[in-house]
Amino acid sequence: MALTVLLGGARSGKSALAQRLAGRWDGPVTVLVTGQARDAEMAERIARHRAGRPAGWRTVEEPLELETALAAAPGDAFVVVDCLTLWVANLLEQGLTDGQVEARARAGAATAAARAAPTVAVSNEVGAGIVPADALARRYRDLLGQVNAGWAAAADRALLLVAGRAMALADPLDVLGPAPVAGAAGTRPAPLPPAPPAGPAAARPAPLPSAPAAGPAAAAPVPFPPARGGPDG
Repeated sequence: MALTVLLGGARSGKSALAQRLAGRWDGPVTVLVTGQARDAEMAERIARHRAGRPAGWRTVEEPLELETALAAAPGDAFVVVDCLTLWVANLLEQGLTDGQVEARARAGAATAAARAAPTVAVSNEVGAGIVPADALARRYRDLLGQVNAGWAAAADRALLLVAGRAMALADPLDVLGPAPVAGAAGTRPAPLPPAPPAGPAAARPAPLPSAPAAGPAAAAPVPFPPARGGPDG
């Protein structure tokens, strides 16, 4: 389990699952936090997450240099990255282009996947809702989708979290199986049966049986035997 990526919506159970996975590790744990306490709400959220972690875990706050923080983590430490969502937002705020963000995301994912100890990265799936109204929000949605896809491609496992339940995500080509071979007999559909021949003979219906002949002989009833009169009858 070198790299695991946990995706999902808000409050879907991503961070809780990451903490549960880290709690099963016998060695040290490092949590790389990308959020910044810029207002009271965010400060409260960070404090709540910190309070929910065991006292022996090490927390590193790194809003920008994620790859550097991953490389500096102890080799035997279980690392939790929480989260890519805020990390991408921080990079955009610094004025980086989409290409620069994607390049840094690939480098960070490669560093995480190369670690000997496990790494779990948490990120939000933000592309399933309505199209954002402003250009910056649309850019962020699209860019985070690319970053998530890059980390999932580098990961050994990727899970989608919904209501605290997880669904494994697989490479679509692995799900679909081998590609069909052009011209192979097994890929051609079976031919349809030949159509019946066209022409007057094929079009004429079978003749009905002939009706009985009409006439007095055919219409006359069978005569009754003659009646017998007198006492002897």
